[in-house]
Amino acid sequence: MRKRTALVAFAATLTLLAQPAQALPQEAPLAQASLAAATPGIGHDYEPLRDAAARSGKTFGFAYAPHIANSDAKYKAIAQREFSMVTAENNMKWDATEPRRGQFTFNGADEIMSFAAANNQKVYGHALVWHAQMPAWAKSITNRDDMRKAMNDHIKGVAGRYKGKIEAWDVVNEAFEWDGSRRPSELQKVMGNSWIEEAFRTARAADPNAKLCYNDYSTDGINSKSTAVYNMVKDFKARGVPIDCVGFQTHLIVGQLPASNKQNLQRFADLGVDVRITELDIRIQLPASQQALQTHATEYGQVVKNCWEISRCTGVTIWGISDKYSWIPQVSPGWNAALPWNDNYSTKPALASVANAMGAKKNGSSTGLVCGISAKVGANWSTGYTTDIVIANKGTTPIDGWTLQTTLPDGQKLATGWSGQFTQNGQRLSVSNTSFNKTIKPGESVSFNFNTTKNGNSSTALRNFTVNGQQCT
Repeated sequence: MRKRTALVAFAATLTLLAQPAQALPQEAPLAQASLAAATPGIGHDYEPLRDAAARSGKTFGFAYAPHIANSDAKYKAIAQREFSMVTAENNMKWDATEPRRGQFTFNGADEIMSFAAANNQKVYGHALVWHAQMPAWAKSITNRDDMRKAMNDHIKGVAGRYKGKIEAWDVVNEAFEWDGSRRPSELQKVMGNSWIEEAFRTARAADPNAKLCYNDYSTDGINSKSTAVYNMVKDFKARGVPIDCVGFQTHLIVGQLPASNKQNLQRFADLGVDVRITELDIRIQLPASQQALQTHATEYGQVVKNCWEISRCTGVTIWGISDKYSWIPQVSPGWNAALPWNDNYSTKPALASVANAMGAKKNGSSTGLVCGISAKVGANWSTGYTTDIVIANKGTTPIDGWTLQTTLPDGQKLATGWSGQFTQNGQRLSVSNTSFNKTIKPGESVSFNFNTTKNGNSSTALRNFTVNGQQCT
């Protein structure tokens, strides 16, 4: 059996408390006939969702497992196309990075960093300190000063290695109980209430540029647990303890999205911290009925919509890609269908719901899009250059709304642009239409231009052009 995901240690408790008090049903095969709304293959009718998220200044992320990507081409293709942020499913945790005291191993974590860099994706670090995947040597420590040193050395070793390369860290994961009390973990029992603050201060010193987050489950609405976290964050902000963000895991049972979800996110944002949906999945009892799938889609869309309507919500991360590799059946037999992609990589209605909530545009596969790109360098000086781009509609139907994407040479940055809406994520540049050049009729074209700073790289060769997610030449 493959290694369980980050949340398995608490999931059995979560499942039992969240479900009615009857015996759980036995696991059943996922009935593909009941998922008839799926789209064949790995594609869908929308632009890459990372592009839609970027237009709103947000990121769309997923939990990444390198060993799956190395053996499953469809998983890897979706990972590359759809997501702008990567969270390590297991490879950055304490037991994975420091299995023996003082002996760090970063092979898996480095592989994640390389994958993200190759695909212009940000990395969300998960997690520096978590009771459930502490190595045995750390759990056996009973002396306060020794535990403090072990924790701080670990944070310094991991956060320090990736200093300046991580967007945000889950510094502490799951430190509260359902009633708002502190979880009686080894860290809590040995170090007392000061250990969370200590971890955040150490992480700030190790990587001053990374955003530092607290992450937990069953905090999706206003309840005793989320209020305890809220009070901790409020206290930290008042006393200058470095905390920048709060992650809400959002592992839900279909039909149980709290009505106070958006209100809860907003109250944390009002404290002056960013918020993020960090581990979204919504499980369904199998076989999945059409009604359950529709509710599933509605709730996926609502979670995304709630985030998109809060300026300090940085985005949404789903906990995996395909039901084939979901953690849910391991801890909740008879339940799954939790992710937007089925185990055969067809898509559920939830994916379209997410796309619509993001404002994603339909891609060319559904409109007969045939496009051409002309890119020419105009002015070229020592520190930058101007590029003029023309998008031509070579098809027979109008292009009603467009987003062009291209990849800038390494290290180069957009300076300014005209006749478009411009965003840059890594080296990937996105340009969307304005109100006056939205429609490109058959046989016609639109043009825009922009300046790029060279930053030492004198190349002017752009590559990998797409319009509405479709390759153009």
